Amino acid sequence: MNETQNSLGAYLKLHWKTAVFLVVLLIGIGLADIFVDSYMRRLLNLCAIYVIVSLAMNLVNGFTGQFSLGQAGFMAIGAYTVAIFTVPVESRAAIFYLEPMAPFLANIQLPFVVALILGGLASVVVAFFIGSPCLRLRGDYLAIATLGFSEIIRIVFTNTQSITNGALGIKSIPTISSLWWTYGTALLIIIATILLVYSSYGRAFKSIREDEIAAEAMGVGLFKTKMTSFLIGAFFTGIGGGLFAALLGTVDPKQFYFTLTYNFLLIIVLGGMGSISGTIIASFLVTLGQEALRFLDEPMAFGLDLPIFRPGLRMVVFSFLLMIIVLFYRKGLMGTNELTWDFMAQKFQSIKKKLSRKKTSTEGGGK
Repeated sequence: MNETQNSLGAYLKLHWKTAVFLVVLLIGIGLADIFVDSYMRRLLNLCAIYVIVSLAMNLVNGFTGQFSLGQAGFMAIGAYTVAIFTVPVESRAAIFYLEPMAPFLANIQLPFVVALILGGLASVVVAFFIGSPCLRLRGDYLAIATLGFSEIIRIVFTNTQSITNGALGIKSIPTISSLWWTYGTALLIIIATILLVYSSYGRAFKSIREDEIAAEAMGVGLFKTKMTSFLIGAFFTGIGGGLFAALLGTVDPKQFYFTLTYNFLLIIVLGGMGSISGTIIASFLVTLGQEALRFLDEPMAFGLDLPIFRPGLRMVVFSFLLMIIVLFYRKGLMGTNELTWDFMAQKFQSIKKKLSRKKTSTEGGGK
């Protein structure tokens, strides 16, 4: 009876802390939405979008162990779907001036939420056709194949003038500025990811990551499980791409070069392959860190004839700082751990013990 009461008390205490944290988080988002300026609001929105796309990539790469590099392509699908279906009908003639918009799309305008979900579903459909051949590959071969398909998607969007307006892109997309859109969506996707990872499907994902042969011997369907992870990741990425388009108010193929995928790969490696909380922390660190170092891209001569700071130095310094972090945290900031209440309590106790030992040794040396 006492053991049951203790476990129930621990359960309620844990969920009480989580509930308080969520309330404080929601209040913080509300206050930030009211008081921060437009520049900071856009930057915070971008952080939330990076959380969504990075979690989707970590689901495939970190939890399932499949080295996929197709995030930019799935983002483009979500972004263009939102752009095509939310731009006001009366504005389309001015946007598609080189070649009129395709008649079957010209008069269709959807609410933002419907277009956002449609973008995620469109990414799932494309991911199914990409994943069917590619997920039979492993390692570097899978990475090269998904990266190639991502570039194919971008090139298709560049050449379908009557649908995507080609290289000119699509402007006049109704924008979102409120933090509730991005952070509300990110919170829902975080909860969905947690529930998925700690379900039987999540255990199947992790078993494939650890040992495919052993997983198959235990009855896990390799291709089906990989495809499930791949499709869910594509859906989340398409949602992130749609929010990205609505945040910027414009899309064009140049925004979705394969180098965009490397940003998300950097985030999941820095945060920890297979860590949800690590991915969230790293998304903010990378996004805000790159912006904080933007001043390095501005030429500064310091009274000399030659500029000392040149464009591109920001990424050099940022990459150097990341290299230092990776050298000391080879598995990322969190590894495969999660930032739970128990984890934080253990870390606090560990730091407390180290300080206590240091204090004791200092006093002993003084005597």
